[in-house]
Amino acid sequence: MNIYWILYILLGYLLGSIPFALVIGKLFYKTDIRNFGSGNLGGTNAGRVLGKKAGISVIACDILKVVAAVGIVSIFDREASIWAGLAAAFGHCYPIFAGFRGGKAVATMFGFLLSTSIFTFQNAWYVIVPLIFFLIVLYLGKMVSLASMIAAFTSSLYITYMQMNTSIEVVLASWLLSVLVIYRHRSNIKKIREGNENKITWL
Repeated sequence: MNIYWILYILLGYLLGSIPFALVIGKLFYKTDIRNFGSGNLGGTNAGRVLGKKAGISVIACDILKVVAAVGIVSIFDREASIWAGLAAAFGHCYPIFAGFRGGKAVATMFGFLLSTSIFTFQNAWYVIVPLIFFLIVLYLGKMVSLASMIAAFTSSLYITYMQMNTSIEVVLASWLLSVLVIYRHRSNIKKIREGNENKITWL
């Protein structure tokens, strides 16, 4: 780790802080989605409040902002790129451009997994393994929140197994992302325990 890592992390945070749900909502729908639904600046709430098209657009943009952060930083430092991805996910949850009130890091988590698979590890299994677990848990439990947390945890386990003897800093960044995802879903965890968490109906 060196002084340049501070700049890489700052870049990731600023890119992650771009509140696409807020931008798309206000620009195309004249709506501040923070005042509706769950109030989160994420794709799920955007879809719930503004419709499927808006939700998909927000999810795509949230994924791409993490891919951009990791991709840019990987040009200069491949190991630091995973920290830029983590910073982007953190920026999404606590965006400086939206009063530090953001989303739950689901789309950005998959942006993190996709981008690190491409740029950091250059191995597709780093995104395939957690995606498989995500789809299995989603199919069985019908809960996006639970599937997302399991995917994050699985990703960290896989990265730990593959990278422990290579870079402890990469492993640490992965676990910090999992902690962030789980922390942001603490209200969902309570609902799961109480048996009233929202379930999808299309699967």
